[in-house]
Amino acid sequence: MSELKNKRIITVATTGAWPTKDNNPNVPLQPEEIAADVYACWEAGAAICHIHVRDEDAKPSMSFEKFRETVRLIRSHEDCDIVLNLTTSGGINLSEDDRCRPFYELKPELASYDCGSMNWQHAAVFENHPKFLERIGLMMQEVDVKPEIEAFDAGMIYNAGYYLKKGVLKAPLHFQFCMGVPGGIKASVKNLVFMKDVMDEVAPGSTWSTFGVGASAMEILYAGIAMGGHIRVGMEDNVLYSKGVLADCNAQFVFRAKRLMEEFGCEAATPSEAREILGLRR
Repeated sequence: MSELKNKRIITVATTGAWPTKDNNPNVPLQPEEIAADVYACWEAGAAICHIHVRDEDAKPSMSFEKFRETVRLIRSHEDCDIVLNLTTSGGINLSEDDRCRPFYELKPELASYDCGSMNWQHAAVFENHPKFLERIGLMMQEVDVKPEIEAFDAGMIYNAGYYLKKGVLKAPLHFQFCMGVPGGIKASVKNLVFMKDVMDEVAPGSTWSTFGVGASAMEILYAGIAMGGHIRVGMEDNVLYSKGVLADCNAQFVFRAKRLMEEFGCEAATPSEAREILGLRR
């Protein structure tokens, strides 16, 4: 692993559950758009793609058919070896079975594991019941899908430590620090340092990535690189490339993250290197 110490993983989150064409006409929403965007992001330097899907009306969905078609289209590019990371939280109030089916049947290398409930954007409850977290953690072990532990506050990191001790999760863990979402921890350098310190206390030896939503994106991007973390970018978290300027495509964010890593003296990891860093199956 010593030869990988200077490698940083770029994850691209192309779609998410909230942005629409009204927010940015370039947000990819249907399988063909998402797969084409993912391919462009892989060419730009992304090692992982975090996939959400939408229904025919562009509303948040956990449609298995949409996931299957999106994965098929991404994998139809024989040269594209990008790591697949499927969400388990495509919206609010979705059934547990629907949230589990895509990763369980399609078997991506990664799937999101939201390690706690929260008041999502001060508007609704994003529920991740303890029994659901136990169920989904064991199901991921069964099909050899690594959980990406999405932590929206420090309490969720401590929850992960509990499930690690209980055997629901297996070390080494991989965290995604999700910062700046209303209802979760504020995005700031101080809070990112705090989140990492908690992770090091609870689950030493874990890997981590981070992103900031909206106006906080650049602060967390710079800080994450400087602190030795991996990075997530994309229109799920920010439809603006800079203040008042809509992003042209998701690859635009990837190009910038890769350039900043290189200016800091690091290199963007390839998908194969990301698999080795995170201990993913090959």
